[in-house]
Amino acid sequence: MKVLVTVKEVATVEDEFEIDGTSIDETYLEYDLNEWDDYAVEEAVQLQEAGIADEVVTVTIGPERAEETIRMALAKGADRAIRVWDDELAGVDLLDVNAKTRILEAVVAEEEPDLVLSGVQADDDGFGATGVSLADAVDFEWAAVVNALDEDSLADDVASVRRELEGGIEELTDVELPAVLTIQTGINEPRYASLRGIRMAQKKEIAPKTLGDLGLDAAAVENDLELVDMYEPESEGDATYFEGGPDEEAAQLADLLREKGVGAQ
Repeated sequence: MKVLVTVKEVATVEDEFEIDGTSIDETYLEYDLNEWDDYAVEEAVQLQEAGIADEVVTVTIGPERAEETIRMALAKGADRAIRVWDDELAGVDLLDVNAKTRILEAVVAEEEPDLVLSGVQADDDGFGATGVSLADAVDFEWAAVVNALDEDSLADDVASVRRELEGGIEELTDVELPAVLTIQTGINEPRYASLRGIRMAQKKEIAPKTLGDLGLDAAAVENDLELVDMYEPESEGDATYFEGGPDEEAAQLADLLREKGVGAQ
């Protein structure tokens, strides 16, 4: 069984930052593996350790800078990686779900995985739709927001999963392989990359691919989204800060509550 995991590099922002046009100044950004994708990688690696998956491949849409993040997924146990990028992608501020789907669809056609794992959503854009959209494009069955996977079921080409629904309800369902599962946080405990894993990751393949390599052109990344503005929202609430020791702060809080009429008869 081949497992393909979609992996995204996301930016993390310092508490204090400056906005430069429609983006945050690069000085204030650091980059890391998307939290939901980390759980997806861990789930794939566990399938390999259980002898169910023969190969775990990750795919990332991102610039050369993203290879440091990709190496972390490789250090945790993925076998090899694919990184898709070219000048057409570099000129896009925000890829919409359709554009991501077209690119990933081409990768699926090339790799022919039995199972695709994707994080439920990304920390940055939060679309939460790419995995299901990909399943529809490649005509795979799918299950979204999966928080448990029965490994034994995969031997019968079926993924028995538990998935979260609204209102705290959970659903048990079976999907036939090939399938796409979007993975929820909490399904497992992502491992830290070991020093040995980090060393081994340096020798693993990260295959750079352009749109042309995948049989695509500039039309594949045409967007229905346009980023027109970015700003830090103004706070509409007032906060009262108390200073002093515990007794002083308690007294100030009691005075404030009395002023607000709390506890008044």
